[in-house]
Amino acid sequence: MILPLLCSVLCFVTINSYQLDNFQLIADIVNSKKTTWTAENTFPSHITPSGFKTLLGVKTAIGRLQVMKKSPLADSEVPLEFDSRKQWPRCVTIGHIQDQGNCAAGWAIATAGAFSDRLCIGRNGSYRALLSSEQLLACCDGFGQGCQSGSVEDAWEFIQTHGIVSGGDYKSERGCQPYEIEPCNHRGKNLTFPDCSTQPQRKTPRCIRRCTNRNYEGRYNKDHHKSVSSFSIFDDAIEIQKEIVSRGPVEAIMYIFSDFFTYKSGIYHYITGEYLGDQAVRIIGWGTENGTDFWIVANSWNTEWGEAGFFRIKRGINACGIESYISGGIPEV
Repeated sequence: MILPLLCSVLCFVTINSYQLDNFQLIADIVNSKKTTWTAENTFPSHITPSGFKTLLGVKTAIGRLQVMKKSPLADSEVPLEFDSRKQWPRCVTIGHIQDQGNCAAGWAIATAGAFSDRLCIGRNGSYRALLSSEQLLACCDGFGQGCQSGSVEDAWEFIQTHGIVSGGDYKSERGCQPYEIEPCNHRGKNLTFPDCSTQPQRKTPRCIRRCTNRNYEGRYNKDHHKSVSSFSIFDDAIEIQKEIVSRGPVEAIMYIFSDFFTYKSGIYHYITGEYLGDQAVRIIGWGTENGTDFWIVANSWNTEWGEAGFFRIKRGINACGIESYISGGIPEV
């Protein structure tokens, strides 16, 4: 994803190279600003932001997905606050946070997650399983490169053409093809998992055309769920809101800077640090706090990171490109 000129105004400040690659200094700078969010460094001194670049990677081919037509909803019909978890409580996937492990799989997880949410909503809560990010990661082999990066356009087109099976988290034994890459430590707190930045990047799993969960009773060929179409929305916060109100969470791509890894709570916006790469995420709602408009967004760095795996980011100013390119699919119900 090409960094637009606008982001150079919104996102960059000049600091020396030592600060760019030191979590404690970055957290200190953020907290000294007393802004809308709080930073925290929980990493040991040998862990640096540049070590996390392997977690990031999204390829885009803008123009591949059809541009969504303007919503028939009036602007006045967009609520001041909205949370898909509360609007569709039976659809438990909306509140679910996966851990991508040491693999740039955000593109697959965000796509599978958003489609899981939208399929449940489209079927009025009758289908509540998590769909398989594992299958997208391993089998979506067009422009995607698995654990090295991937294309959200390919992922949505794969779902429309081939369908996607049910899945689950690492060792969850849920669904047809659960995620096979083990979690890693994204925040420096969990001693159970190895630090993401100190481990070699995982290889892309092999594409397997059968259910890998031996305890799953469904059949692979009968388990696929498809979309009837996929779409994109460009740089229009109101249209993004209308789409979420109408059909559920959407996928977004945002620019990731060093300070984002220190995010603890609050409404994020870029303050300091180096641009490291892009991440695909799910936007599930919005609100306003102390006069600052925000999006509610699901990441894939486990529930110990941020606000139980979620984060809030400034809304309406295209903070770090999050409103630039929205994608989604309309489920076959």
